[in-house]
Amino acid sequence: MHPALNIAIKAARRAGQIINRASNDLDSIKVASKQPNDFVTEVDKAAEAAIIETLQEAYPNYGILAEESGTAAGKANAEYQWIIDPLDGTTNFIHGLPQYAVSIALARKGIVEQAVVFDPNRNELYTASKGGGAFLNERRIRVSRRTRLGEALIGTGFPYREFDKIELYLSIFRELAEKTAGQRRPGAASLDLAYVASGRYDGFWEFGLAPWDMAAGTLLISEAGGLVSDLRGEANYLETGNLIAGTPKVFAPLLKLIEEKLPASIRG
Repeated sequence: MHPALNIAIKAARRAGQIINRASNDLDSIKVASKQPNDFVTEVDKAAEAAIIETLQEAYPNYGILAEESGTAAGKANAEYQWIIDPLDGTTNFIHGLPQYAVSIALARKGIVEQAVVFDPNRNELYTASKGGGAFLNERRIRVSRRTRLGEALIGTGFPYREFDKIELYLSIFRELAEKTAGQRRPGAASLDLAYVASGRYDGFWEFGLAPWDMAAGTLLISEAGGLVSDLRGEANYLETGNLIAGTPKVFAPLLKLIEEKLPASIRG
């Protein structure tokens, strides 16, 4: 296992312990609103601080991009950059809904090379190294073998901050409801992507994601034999925030269906 991946696992488990302890007394947690329907808690901040401390101790010259602190920590313009979401699914966490995760990725010159997604509720640890495969609790995982969109279970995420694309979302959702085995929207994109990698979902689509929502999960999918792209079928999803993923045979019709619904202004 790559040394940096070992450190990322250590950091994710530290954050998971903080989150699990806090989940036992949700009523005492202070919650602030970054913007409408976008929440941050003292738990997000404590988990992020623990992650950054662990990573910087081992790799002081790496850059850091984290959800709550941005690029304030770490070295600017570094060749390597950690991309961190300390608590993906904060709204679920606040409500006691056990669907949230810690996500840590390491990118070199913008290409993700190491990935950890840790679900502290189920003690499920997803890991991947570029070229080394994807794993769930040290067991090799692969995307599902489903080949038809009509048999596929698809994950998604609906808008919750900006609603200018809600009609487009509903239009795509409606068509996929008729042409798939079902869609799910649990509210933590990093776990949704890990579920594609492990075969629990056959595909996933969402617009407007942040890099920390998807950096680790997209490497998991690629290393598990799946396909990931932006809305043009290209690899610019970390820049655009728009993501389509799936098994090789499900990905193609999913991309085609969504492409046909898109106005030219948001293809990319």
